[in-house]
Amino acid sequence: MRLSMVVALALIVGATGSRFVSPALAASDCPKLVELADFGENSTGDISVGSGQRCLFPITIRGTVSSSDIFQKPSHGKLKKLNVTTYEYRAKARYKGSDTFAIKATGQGPTTSGTSVITVHATIK
Repeated sequence: MRLSMVVALALIVGATGSRFVSPALAASDCPKLVELADFGENSTGDISVGSGQRCLFPITIRGTVSSSDIFQKPSHGKLKKLNVTTYEYRAKARYKGSDTFAIKATGQGPTTSGTSVITVHATIK
């Protein structure tokens, strides 16, 4: 009886004492095709993501982003702001089809400054 209690305690301590993070849980950049304009000009893009999966959408307009916000929420997923230049999109589980969201970003580029709206069309597979 005493040995089984020691084994059970060792299993509990081992399970709570070590942390394993699966690389499959980390979101990678969304596979995308985006035509980004300079600040002050709007742009559009297309991404692809699996049903129930998530990916990162970084704002890649040349220059410095000073602020950004969600301009239009997606209908078939969730969009989360991670920092001023990076958003995470998570497609709704068991949904396949299309979705759209938009991000408004303000900043200073090499030749212009201003606010841009980046509209993203997502294909959910």
